[in-house]
Amino acid sequence: MAEEIKREHLEQFGSLELMAKQVVEGFITGLHKSPFHGFSVEFAEHRLYNQGESTRHVDWKLYARTEKLFTKKYEEETNLRCQMVLDTSSSMYFKHEKNWSKIKYSIYAIASLMELLKRQRDAVGLSLFSNKLEEHTETKSSARHQRFLFGRLEQELHEYDKTDRKETSAVEALHDIAELSHKRSLVMIFSDMLDDPENKEELFEALQHLKHNKHEVILFHVVDRKNEIEFNFENRPYTLVDMESGEKLKLMPAEIKEHYIKQTSAYFKDIKDKCGSYGIDFMEVDVNKPLNQVLIQYLTRRQRMK
Repeated sequence: MAEEIKREHLEQFGSLELMAKQVVEGFITGLHKSPFHGFSVEFAEHRLYNQGESTRHVDWKLYARTEKLFTKKYEEETNLRCQMVLDTSSSMYFKHEKNWSKIKYSIYAIASLMELLKRQRDAVGLSLFSNKLEEHTETKSSARHQRFLFGRLEQELHEYDKTDRKETSAVEALHDIAELSHKRSLVMIFSDMLDDPENKEELFEALQHLKHNKHEVILFHVVDRKNEIEFNFENRPYTLVDMESGEKLKLMPAEIKEHYIKQTSAYFKDIKDKCGSYGIDFMEVDVNKPLNQVLIQYLTRRQRMK
């Protein structure tokens, strides 16, 4: 398996683009050392040789390294359009103790995916939403466009005004993205999915809209599993603050833990099950784990698309 990408080492690189390059370099190196050669970025431009085919396009240099027969793919076979969709609502900025916030983890993951896609000459676009669609770009593969996207992500990472509470309302934004993305794309959504539970059916209609418009969809559910799902707090008095509404609640964790875990698990299981029935990949992303998990999940999904 690819070597773990240590989060504590990432912030030393200054720029988000440089960090992403370091992450992807380390990730690819780890893949080359692992048995999962089929997930390597260089294989995005190859496919396994099928017995009986002409050997004219066999990559013999690759065969010398891997002892496996691969044929080179034409550019139209490899190019992909990816729309990165980031939830920028206030709940995404939750962090506990030394944990990264969900927004920070998501931005680092998206930046790393963008670098991976750039190496495969794929086109990338970016959409940001909270209670509305705040930004939407076309998918492009130019270096200038890539620099703009990295800059926009850095702006979101460093210039967040914590006094400006922004609620999650994905429904309208996803409908807008479905209409604005005119060409078939792989839409990757990074969100904690902490929308109003009463809007759940409307949310699924918006996700279906993306599928109806022929887009492939991956929903990365970004979560601090230790605290948000397992409710792993010390049994002492806490004052919890809703980051989107500002509402405060005083409690003892032990008094509500069992009920909280039951309700929360049921809510997200329902979302996961519904996504499965609609052909949408639902992938949990735990901010306590290395960024490798996102890159592996993406490459696994891409292999299935070929």
